[in-house]
Amino acid sequence: MRAIQVSRFGGPEVLVPAEVPAPVAGPGQLLIEVDAAGVNYADTHRTDGTSTTAVELPFIPGSEVIGRTRDGRRVLAHTFKGGGYAELAVVAADDAVDVPGRVGDAEALALLVQGLTAWHLLRSSARLSRGESVVVNAAAGGVGSLALQLARLFGAGRVIAVASTEEKRKLAVSLGADIAVASDPDGYTARVVAANNNRPVDVVLESTGGATFGAALGALAGFGRLVTYGNAAHQGRPLVDPAVLAERNLAVAGFWLQPALEAPGAFREPLAELFDLVATGKLEPVVAEYPLTEAGRAHEELRARRTTGKLVLRP
Repeated sequence: MRAIQVSRFGGPEVLVPAEVPAPVAGPGQLLIEVDAAGVNYADTHRTDGTSTTAVELPFIPGSEVIGRTRDGRRVLAHTFKGGGYAELAVVAADDAVDVPGRVGDAEALALLVQGLTAWHLLRSSARLSRGESVVVNAAAGGVGSLALQLARLFGAGRVIAVASTEEKRKLAVSLGADIAVASDPDGYTARVVAANNNRPVDVVLESTGGATFGAALGALAGFGRLVTYGNAAHQGRPLVDPAVLAERNLAVAGFWLQPALEAPGAFREPLAELFDLVATGKLEPVVAEYPLTEAGRAHEELRARRTTGKLVLRP
């Protein structure tokens, strides 16, 4: 079968199309004929050797797929151990979710990692209340573009998007943000507060890290919550002074999707809600598709922050 194989660690150039043996499903597994595979930042880390999870060479990247089983089911599933960038993939039968016909392949893939992350950031971590103001950093990305829409659907009073370019800010406003501001950490706090009618904000969803983390913390109102779920700036881990949190009644929460999915009701139920929102036109995933053979280009553009929404490969 055709697949993208990584035989040495490196940049996008190591993502090489190859003919490899087809995988075989074992007990409790399903063989999927892949219609589309999702691309995630974690894939770039596995490819360049910086992943915190051990990876043996050679390997096929890709942790999420949508496709058909041998009995004709159209399912969405995590692979977690890789293998998604291929014509065929093996997934755990218990992880496979049937996809409604009104939800497209790329849309469904946008919901599995990015959609569930956005849902949990707002529901489980930030505990958003109706009428609260929400700031979404990286608002044109896979998580951000969904989070700003969900914040509106979940009752946010004002949604403020933060993005790096004018094009991305326009996209965020078209998706439902009340206003969009630049992401430069210099002046971030003042811009965000001004965008909230000169009032500090209630919730910030933060994935940039570095100086942006501290600036976002400075924009919070009393009893405000900052939820951190990434460190795209790669500027080290910011330190938080508990005294500062106590003095202003602030909360900082962290979020990582994989362990969250192990909690009862944290996977299939929110995913079903997200499917329904897409099927009824209330939620609009932003997607960009590439042929499987151009996986390297997808990684290159993702690493360069030139992309918006969810990236998908088509075998």
